[in-house]
Amino acid sequence: MLTRCMTLIFVVTAHFSLASEVRADIYRYVDENGVVHFTNRPTSSNFHFFRKETLEPTTIDDYVRRYAELFNLEEALVRAVIRAESNFNPQVVSHKGAIGLMQLMPATAAYLNIDNPRDPEQNIRGGTRYLRMLLDQFEGDLELALAAYNAGPNTVVRFGGIPPYPETRTYVTRVKQYLSQYR
Repeated sequence: MLTRCMTLIFVVTAHFSLASEVRADIYRYVDENGVVHFTNRPTSSNFHFFRKETLEPTTIDDYVRRYAELFNLEEALVRAVIRAESNFNPQVVSHKGAIGLMQLMPATAAYLNIDNPRDPEQNIRGGTRYLRMLLDQFEGDLELALAAYNAGPNTVVRFGGIPPYPETRTYVTRVKQYLSQYR
């Protein structure tokens, strides 16, 4: 009886130990509009293996690494934006209504399909995707992308460069300083 009980305890313990190591294959493809699609169950041959995903608890650093890699951004840049936006406080809400670590405006979060911008994982996923979109829109010009992140891309286009707003100019300078520190 004791041996059977010990065997059962061993099996249950082994099961839960293995459960914490669950992994899933993640597949992705980029459609004709440049939209990146991800799934763990490919529905067409357009999807290609992307990575194994660990389903373990993660930290903000893990999210920064994951989404910087996913959206082809330098981790130091993502950290610099987070520091300038929220100083790594996931609960902060600006006086203009921007939410979370990367300070997503509700309309921007909705556009990026972010259901809960207060959730650090969703916020960093949305913020890094948005930053990648801005870098692409402004052909890799970091200063213009950062100005657009702060003041909006239409404002940068309207002014033909960094807008003359002190807040935006200070923001671009601050993020670049943090970027140098994180590198």
